Amino acid sequence: MRVLHVSPHPDDELVGAPATLMALRDAGHEVVNLALSLGRPDDHDRRRAEVEEACERAGFRLIVTEPPVAMSATDDRAAAEERVRWQLGMALDGAERPDLVVGPSPHDVHHAHELTGRAIRDVLSARDDAPPWWMWAIWGDLPFPTIVTTFDDDRAAEIEQALSAHEGEMARADHRVHVEARGRLTAVTAAEKVFGFGAPALAAGRAEVVTEVVREDDEWLLGSPRALDAASPLGRPIPRPVTAWLEAPSARAMGGGPLD
Repeated sequence: MRVLHVSPHPDDELVGAPATLMALRDAGHEVVNLALSLGRPDDHDRRRAEVEEACERAGFRLIVTEPPVAMSATDDRAAAEERVRWQLGMALDGAERPDLVVGPSPHDVHHAHELTGRAIRDVLSARDDAPPWWMWAIWGDLPFPTIVTTFDDDRAAEIEQALSAHEGEMARADHRVHVEARGRLTAVTAAEKVFGFGAPALAAGRAEVVTEVVREDDEWLLGSPRALDAASPLGRPIPRPVTAWLEAPSARAMGGGPLD
């Protein structure tokens, strides 16, 4: 199976759902990281080198969009979203068509994450043969997580080692702390959020979650709640439409998000 991870920024591939991607990699699936942007122009050379090293450490194949999509706060967001839609369409129509798309939720608060999530939604919605979409959240929350991945100290160390390749970004905002803290917290909350309140706690020290959605008959349906089976990762959807949520304006769009 080929997994296309759509990364708004270099380092999102190791912050959004790194344990899930690494588990898929270990099961023999090819993980391709599509890096849409390289940050601000002055940082392009540094960030390209960092994401190349990070993906080498993580065992992901890397594709950097050329030219990188300009999606900083002062850039033209409509133009950026159009570029992302075009790039995704090319990836889906190419010889290496993915079996699964992984990327940010359209409600992930950060403007670049949200425009990427909207682009994924729009491109997949327009296709009769859309692959499933697993979405993560870094700045926002996932109200309907469906897949939980547990991981141990060794995996946490592997994520930290790969994420450390983004040296300049970790100096600015150390997301190694973020990933560690979120993994610990999610191990406490994931069972009830995925399987229902009152479900037994996970027997693991760390976990992460994604939301699986599947396009069927012009609707987005939630995937079945489950623990990740990396050898056979794709499940069947359940009759729970979430189109209204995916297509709703984000809190940010309605003026409730943080200022740029």
